[in-house]
Amino acid sequence: MAFLTLFGSAAAPTPATFVWFPAVGAGLGAAVGVVWWAGARGWSPLLAATLAVVADLLFTGLLHVDGLIDSADGLLAPMTRECRLAVMADPAAGAFGVVSAVAILALRVGALASLRPSVLAVAGIWCASRTSMVVMARVLPYARSGGLVTNFLATGSRRVGARVAWVSSMGVGILFAAVALVWSRGARGGWSLVAELLAVAAVGLLSWRRIGGFTGDVLGAAGVVGETCALVVLAWH
Repeated sequence: MAFLTLFGSAAAPTPATFVWFPAVGAGLGAAVGVVWWAGARGWSPLLAATLAVVADLLFTGLLHVDGLIDSADGLLAPMTRECRLAVMADPAAGAFGVVSAVAILALRVGALASLRPSVLAVAGIWCASRTSMVVMARVLPYARSGGLVTNFLATGSRRVGARVAWVSSMGVGILFAAVALVWSRGARGGWSLVAELLAVAAVGLLSWRRIGGFTGDVLGAAGVVGETCALVVLAWH
């Protein structure tokens, strides 16, 4: 909770932290969905959607959008692998990052504004994005020699019990996302989940090709891009 949101007491992440990503994602999505639903009771769809997007930024402390900006600056601009990693570690925002963030936020507001508010749908989408982060961390190599993510991938993560916990968490996360989206939006909800997972995979593939793996910023970027693609598909009429 403390790592993915502004809530909870600070603590150093461990290999067990990843196990809780899907649950925290579902809770975070539900909170954003409540803001969206409550906003729609008294304001226009556009303002309600904007409030939901702002609430998400506040609840996460801009963590994932910051990852999107850094990843866009490092992965999209033409440069060497070493330069890409250096740019992604630089706190300054470049043109690629700023434009990507504006585009993503505009798409999120537009998609939510065209949809009927649903707490369950947002909970499912946000759960799937955090679950996808865990999958990416297990499938791709870590691109840096050090960093915060190394705490998640410490020796303890290779034990049988840890592997079982990770796999179970990922399975439950995807199952919950699928049930939540199909229950709330029918077949379109299922397609939105497929779009989300494909978008996350595309970000992961791009990162693997350009820097040889993933970083913490890439995890955040993949989650935001996946959520946005799911919302856009969900808004298809």
